[in-house]
Amino acid sequence: MSRILGATRSSLLTILLISLWFGLAARLGASPPAQDAAKPAGEQEKPEAAAPAALSGDYVGSETCKTCHEDMPSKGFYKNFEDSPHFVTALDTKKGSEWHGCEACHGPGKAHVEGGGDKTKIFAFKGASASEVSQRCLGCHEYGEEHSNYGRSVHLQNGVACTDCHDPHHKKEGQFLLKASQPALCYGCHLDKKQQFSRPFHHRVNEGLVKCTDCHNPHGGFLARQLRATTSQDLVCFKCHADKAGPFVYEHESVKVEGCTICHTPHGSSNPRLLKRAQVNLLCLECHSFAVDAGPAATPTFHNLAQKYQACTMCHTAIHGSNSNKFFFTP
Repeated sequence: MSRILGATRSSLLTILLISLWFGLAARLGASPPAQDAAKPAGEQEKPEAAAPAALSGDYVGSETCKTCHEDMPSKGFYKNFEDSPHFVTALDTKKGSEWHGCEACHGPGKAHVEGGGDKTKIFAFKGASASEVSQRCLGCHEYGEEHSNYGRSVHLQNGVACTDCHDPHHKKEGQFLLKASQPALCYGCHLDKKQQFSRPFHHRVNEGLVKCTDCHNPHGGFLARQLRATTSQDLVCFKCHADKAGPFVYEHESVKVEGCTICHTPHGSSNPRLLKRAQVNLLCLECHSFAVDAGPAATPTFHNLAQKYQACTMCHTAIHGSNSNKFFFTP
């Protein structure tokens, strides 16, 4: 009986060793796929390295572009390009031809020139998608927080390209090659905000004292509505209204949780202090209601509710926060 068991164990061990050997052989010497086996040795396909966009000989230089595009506004604005900040790329001797002048944005021009100006032989911004246009611009301008988030920006998601706001060849108004000055440029799309800034109480955007880009980053960001933040990553409102920022010993919860816009309309309002409601008490009662189950925040019954006392901030003067009184009274 012991001999039979020993023979069985020996057989199982032999089968196991043979299986392991075949498995190892299959891994190390696996035959190539059928499509590759038909190819002669040495001609097997290899992963291709990323090829350069073009050879250096495919670039003709900005002076060649100038021969056709100098005096023809519809074909390039070359004279204005010479006075624009982008012209500095034509003077850069440290980088390759693909970073110089017109071809830094439009791509190599040799085929375009040899084709007698064939527009299909070069990248033309007109007719290109917003993603394609912006990708060209971000090849140079994707630096820092100002531009690096444009890929996730609301503007790009809605089909707005860099060239919808900027003119790469020359500037017409203001700075940064903008096609128009602020806020007129922004109003071109955001007409609803234009009427808000026309209300009696508003941030002085139309007067030129505040710009849209002081509060919003048009190139995108991580905050809602592409808002900017202060250096301490607080709400952008605190950049100007620092006295409301705190920190306070007694915080007004609504300000910390919901932010300034829970009480104020940031662009403009018909009410003083950009408040959402004409009467302060009605604004306060949106949170401090009279409901039976409203809890401690409800208006206490001992309040005098006569008309002349209904402005809550007559007593609760430190409504944004206090360092001395939990009811926001002034000491």
